[in-house]
Amino acid sequence: MLIIIFSDPMTTNKEVDMGARTGPEHTVILGDNQILGTVTAKTEEATMKSDLLEEIKKDNQQKFDELSNRLQSIEASISKLSKCNEDAEKPVRQSQKEPLNVSTVTNNNRANMTYEKRFKLKHVFKNVKKFKENKNNYSVKEDHYNVKWSMYVVRKNHHIGFYVHCEPIDPSKEWSIQTNLELKIVRENQNDVVETGSHCYQIECGVGRQKFLGWEEMKKWYLVDGNLTVEAKVTIVETTGLRKKNIRKFDESQKDVSDVILVVRNTKFYVSKMFLASQSSVFKALLLGNFKESGQSEVVLNGMDPGDFHYFLEVLYGESAIDDINVEDIALLADMYDAQTAIRKCEEFLLKESKKTIEMKLTIATRYHLEDLEEKCMSDIKNIVSKNIKFSTKSPFRKMLCF
Repeated sequence: MLIIIFSDPMTTNKEVDMGARTGPEHTVILGDNQILGTVTAKTEEATMKSDLLEEIKKDNQQKFDELSNRLQSIEASISKLSKCNEDAEKPVRQSQKEPLNVSTVTNNNRANMTYEKRFKLKHVFKNVKKFKENKNNYSVKEDHYNVKWSMYVVRKNHHIGFYVHCEPIDPSKEWSIQTNLELKIVRENQNDVVETGSHCYQIECGVGRQKFLGWEEMKKWYLVDGNLTVEAKVTIVETTGLRKKNIRKFDESQKDVSDVILVVRNTKFYVSKMFLASQSSVFKALLLGNFKESGQSEVVLNGMDPGDFHYFLEVLYGESAIDDINVEDIALLADMYDAQTAIRKCEEFLLKESKKTIEMKLTIATRYHLEDLEEKCMSDIKNIVSKNIKFSTKSPFRKMLCF
C-alpha cells in the first residue's frame, strides 16, 4: 500500500520522494508548494442523516445496530432530498433544468463550458479512543466515476492521520486521476478542521495528512459519544487509462459522412450537425443557431474528457454502450447537453440492468434528474427502513419517506 502525505507547514520544501522504507507501507511526501493550505470553516447545518441515526438509536437500539452501516451509506442521498443539501455550493456546472434557447447557449458559452465530476464521502468512525497505534481504520468503499473510493484514519505519533484512498475499477496498465481534495473532521456546533490539496493518483494509494489533528485535541473536542465524523470532497479534474474498448469510430474514417468536427482536448470527432441537433437541444442551438460556431468546420468543446464524450456519442448514435462503468459519465453529459434519448437510456439501464447499490442509484438520479429512478429508489429505501425501524408519529422522516 502507498500513502501520500500532505507535509506539515514547517517541513522544508523538497522534491517528491519515492523512497521505500522497511515497513509494509511506502510513503511519499508532498512538498509545501503542493499544499493549498489549512483553513477553518463553520460546521454545515446538521444533515438529515445525523438526526435520523439519533432517533433510530433512541427508538430501537438493537435494530439500529443491525442497520446503521446500511443507513450510513445512504446518508448523502437522503440529505440531497432534504433542504439541507450542498446544491448551494454552486459547482462550476449547474444541473438545473431551464428552458433552453439560443440566448441561453450563448450566455453560458456552452461550447467552452467546463463540467466537474465531484462527490462527497462521509463516515462516522466508532469507538475511536480504542484505535490501535499505526492501524488503518477504513470507511466503506464507494463507487464514483469508475473508481472505488474510501477514507481511512490512523492513530500515529500522538496525532490522527486522515487519507482518501483511490482504487480504479479495471484500469489499463498506465492510468492517472487528477484530483482536488478537501478533507474535513467535523466538530459539532463548532469550527471544523479542513485541509485542501491537489494530487494526481497514478497508483492505488491513500492521499492525505499524517498529522491532521492532535490525538488529545481530537479526543477532547471532536468526539461525540466516542465517535468521529469525517468528510472528504473529491473533484476529479482529469483521468487517463480508465476506458473500455470503443464500439464505434468517430475518427477521420467517418469524414465522408460528417459535416462538422468536434474537438475535445485535441481529440477530433467527425459527426453530423443535423443528427446531433435532432438528439440535443444544446447541439441544435450551438451548431444550427445564429452565432459563430454554426459556421465553423471545427468546434472546440472545452473542459470535458474525450473518452466520456466518445461514450456519449455512441449512445446518441444508437449503440449499446452503457454499462455500470460509464453510466454516470454518460448521464452527466446527457444532462449537460439536454439529450433526452441518452438520458432515457441511462435511466432504463439503471432501472433494469445496473448492479449498483440503491444508494448510488439515488445519488445519480437526484444529480441528473432521473425522476422514475429516483421514485423507485425512494420506494425501495422506504421499504427497507419501514420494515426494520420504528419512527415516532412526529418524526420528519415519516413524512419524507411517505410513511
